[in-house]
Amino acid sequence: MSAAHPAHHGRSIELQSISKSWDQTKALDSVNISIPAGSFTALLGPSGCGKSTLLRIIAGLETATEGTVRIGDEDVTRRPPDKRDLSMVFQSYALFPHLDVAENIIFGLKTRKEPKKQRTEKLLAVAELMGLEKLLDRKPGALSGGQQQRVALARAVIAERSICLMDEPLSNLDAKLRHEMRVELRALQQKLGFTMVYVTHDQAEAITMADQVVLLNAGQVEQVDAPRALYDAPRSTFAARFIGTPPMSLFEASALGDMGRQLSRDAGTELLLGLRPEAVTPNEKGHLKATIAAAEFQGADTMLDCLVGDEMITVRASGRSHFAAGSPVSLSFAPEELALFDKASGARLIKSQKLVEALRS
Repeated sequence: MSAAHPAHHGRSIELQSISKSWDQTKALDSVNISIPAGSFTALLGPSGCGKSTLLRIIAGLETATEGTVRIGDEDVTRRPPDKRDLSMVFQSYALFPHLDVAENIIFGLKTRKEPKKQRTEKLLAVAELMGLEKLLDRKPGALSGGQQQRVALARAVIAERSICLMDEPLSNLDAKLRHEMRVELRALQQKLGFTMVYVTHDQAEAITMADQVVLLNAGQVEQVDAPRALYDAPRSTFAARFIGTPPMSLFEASALGDMGRQLSRDAGTELLLGLRPEAVTPNEKGHLKATIAAAEFQGADTMLDCLVGDEMITVRASGRSHFAAGSPVSLSFAPEELALFDKASGARLIKSQKLVEALRS
């Protein structure tokens, strides 16, 4: 590790048919994921979806009931954590309260019996990288949450592992600090080149930082995609509801009247239709007649909850326009923005060009 630029070379991770069961509970069900070397991958999903269990299986802290974990070219399924070339940062930071910042950072190097001169060189390089130079003699109790988070990160970085695993590391911080740490973390990972696997239930973290997002639902992979693809083209109603603030509006096809009923007939199945809030525009010439149920001013935007028959559609309108609850509104949308889902399975259906043309007319 040079004093100027510590650099790591990330390794790829392959999870092949990973299942994990406790008694009658199946926490993970045949999970297959490829994590490219040097990438930032977020494991995203609601509480209890299996993301932390999956991270612990990669780390070697849990053993999969079935399946294979490969790091680089090696099968590490039965290998202990200290033989997997990885470091971890937990939600709790896990700092030693009786040791100062410097001792916390180099703790792992000491246990590995690294020579003192090397330890000191690495410590100074990492402290500079993490902005901790002036805090090295302080105890964790005298640090803010963001500073403690940096110390935990510094301890992971100084280990020079090819893979860094993080389990909800920013959840104890306030919104402003979380945003700052997201930016820092992403920059750090790109600068050092290690492979990052990051567990979060916060879609904003996943979408702003990750190269690829693995969306998990009840122990199964719902979708693996780049953040933009996950937002633009959710492959299921679960993904559509989970991604986006606010999420995609899903509503019965019948809300579009004859056009919606025709869509269901053409598809040969009952449909749910989806529209992102920014894809719908209040427009005097809009074909969709609605009533504003609620209007929430948010500064740049006003979020409208609009009732179309019995169905609710969320609309992101300009904050400069004025809307009152209870008033009628006409809505329009571009046909290509409409997503079609099979109501029974939740799977996304592909729209034909003929269908887009029919919607336009």
